Amino acid sequence: MLRPPKANRSWCAFARGAGIGLLLVAVAVPALSQPSLDFSGYVVNFLMIGRIKPELARWWGVDQQQTINLTRVRLRPTLYLWDDARLALEYEADGFRFSSPLPYFEVPEDRPRQVLDLSWEPVNEQHFRLLHFVDRLYYRQDFGFGNLIVGRQRISWGTGRVWNPTDFFNPVNPAAFYKLEKDGADAVSFKWYLGDFSDLQLVYNAEDHWERRNLAARLRLNWRGVDYSLVAGRIAGRVVAGGDFAGSLGGAGVRGEVAFAQNEDVSSDHFWKAIFGMDYQFTPLLYGLFEYHYNGQGARDEGGYWLLFPQLLRGEILNLARNYLFVQGIYQIHPLVLVGVAHNRNLDDHSGFWLATATLSTSDNSSVTLGAQVFYGRRLTEYWYFPSAVYLQGEWYF
Repeated sequence: MLRPPKANRSWCAFARGAGIGLLLVAVAVPALSQPSLDFSGYVVNFLMIGRIKPELARWWGVDQQQTINLTRVRLRPTLYLWDDARLALEYEADGFRFSSPLPYFEVPEDRPRQVLDLSWEPVNEQHFRLLHFVDRLYYRQDFGFGNLIVGRQRISWGTGRVWNPTDFFNPVNPAAFYKLEKDGADAVSFKWYLGDFSDLQLVYNAEDHWERRNLAARLRLNWRGVDYSLVAGRIAGRVVAGGDFAGSLGGAGVRGEVAFAQNEDVSSDHFWKAIFGMDYQFTPLLYGLFEYHYNGQGARDEGGYWLLFPQLLRGEILNLARNYLFVQGIYQIHPLVLVGVAHNRNLDDHSGFWLATATLSTSDNSSVTLGAQVFYGRRLTEYWYFPSAVYLQGEWYF
């Protein structure tokens, strides 16, 4: 059903954000000699047929078999202003239809690292929802010695392919199943170039309607062909520090990250997170990857999962347990066809999932993927809750 009060509040926030962007354009454009507009985007349609556990179907009062169809339209206009300056916007509209409503398909109302709600859900019916939002909106100015970015942006820290313990500003929200990109952060970031492959980045981020401020710095250096980074800051009431590296060993890519977080008010509340991974192009046709993740914030066994579920749904954490292993292989069976198999396993409760995909490149800017994802695990383990599914996905970029 429709929910006008919430929609009106969201629409007002969206209008304010869009108005600020338009005002910047209106002020800047008259002073420009040769402004130019670049426009790109994509359309994705995702059809999934899944089957949930009988116990969960009875608990939620829904059918075991579920069908979901999601259509995503993402528009990415970029206005190039004077020399080395641009104003960028990434706007998205999503429509998704369910055979029956499920609790884990709720659209999250709060997104970490954002101070303004620039989303609007004009339709929220039992079997259909329509949502649109501003995912990126920032001004960037480049200088000879660095760059300055102000607004909702992607701050890309970390080297992991699956997990990123040092990605403090753009955490993945598991509840936002309809998104491919990480949520942007409302921030001011400045990067100072120190040399080839070396820089210092400072970030200020506000969230929760200016109730919280996050500060962090990242120093990136390159030594003997290996990239190293050191990070430190204050994030969501925690003092954080860590680092990462990325290099090669015998032709294989090698990478790792480690992060430590300490609650400012509770000395006993602290944890470590880390990843180590490698990938290798075995032949021109065969690629392989593995990545291990240690999550010190997780529970030691499934009995502690219930305490972490609220944080998982808010996007504050990504996993419930402590030790994970991800393995993937991709093979090109034809110049236009890639097949892949991936396995993610919770090493503590022994649950996990298998993912198999086949992707056909239908043109230079479009593709179709057929996939199947099978979850397994004992009752009440982490991946036991997820529905196994087959899906068909089409993408078109412009």
